[in-house]
Amino acid sequence: MKLTIIDKYIIKKYLGTFVFTMAIFTVVMVIFDISERLDDFLEHKAPLSKIAFEYYAGFIPFYLNFLSPLINFIAVIFFTAKMADQTEIVPILSGGMSFNRFLKPYIISASIIFLVTFVFNLYVIPKTNKLKIGFENVYVKPMDSNTKTSTHMQIDPNTFVYIKSFDNDRKIGYDFILEVFDGQELKSKLIADRISWDSVNTKWNIQNYSIRTIDSLKEEMIKGTSKDTTLDMTPKDFEVYDNIFIAMDLDELNDRIAKEKLRGTGYMTQLLLEKYKRYIYPFSAFILTLMGVALSSRKVRGGIGLSLGVGIALSFTYILFIQFATMFSLKGGLSPLIAVLIPNVIFGTLSIILLIKAPK
Repeated sequence: MKLTIIDKYIIKKYLGTFVFTMAIFTVVMVIFDISERLDDFLEHKAPLSKIAFEYYAGFIPFYLNFLSPLINFIAVIFFTAKMADQTEIVPILSGGMSFNRFLKPYIISASIIFLVTFVFNLYVIPKTNKLKIGFENVYVKPMDSNTKTSTHMQIDPNTFVYIKSFDNDRKIGYDFILEVFDGQELKSKLIADRISWDSVNTKWNIQNYSIRTIDSLKEEMIKGTSKDTTLDMTPKDFEVYDNIFIAMDLDELNDRIAKEKLRGTGYMTQLLLEKYKRYIYPFSAFILTLMGVALSSRKVRGGIGLSLGVGIALSFTYILFIQFATMFSLKGGLSPLIAVLIPNVIFGTLSIILLIKAPK
């Protein structure tokens, strides 16, 4: 089915309003953030180039992506309510076009927004988040201590590691223990004063160590001052920055999830939430578009103001649902997949009900 003049008109209005609304949100967000962060920038002497090309190069995509459901909903409500207020929709439907056919240009526009958001979620946002977080950890909220303490992890089905403290700046761990089991039976135990990362050879150097090897009733003890070894862990596994998972690309995220299944360090819920969000939340483009059309395609006495107010309230409610579901998953044991699906299922169902009841 070819696009009609009406289809092209609606698509142009939809995408144009969406881009214009994003531009307004960008200006407002940057102005408010500068007023809030200016003291931090001055206190920590952040270079202007880094503020522009690292912090705001990450800040703007992150928050536009986070607020895209709100921006999309406002854009649909605004121009559709304006069309209804100017009595443009009634002639279209009276001319023989069904309401379902009227939705076609909206679905096409939502598909474009969905594809862009989906690609950004998977491939662009993690890279820009890495810039933003790297800047914040130096110039906004520098950490007094970059040391992680009392770390237990399982690096393969038979090997367990404990490090009392790990200095991420120097890549050195203290009071290191490595235990190897065969089922429930301990086969060897290595104890070392410290362990350091050799970035050139991508190996660990173990210093002042002792290795106790157990073979049935026989035991052997070996001591040494220095030893290089390869372990399935890197200094990244000990990073203590906030929101570090949002800066991981898809490969890093999947690799961390696979390792977390063995290690059980307590981050599985955050990792799965981050992964599922990247795949599922872009579908909000369709849900909120259909809801917006259903709410604003009817001419009302209050003009576009009433429709716009209802739309903003519902879009904020959607974002609030996302935050509540995330907290229930992190603190209440709710499955991460269910937590990510709940807002979309609830609002998807609501949009279908509103479409059915919308005047045709």
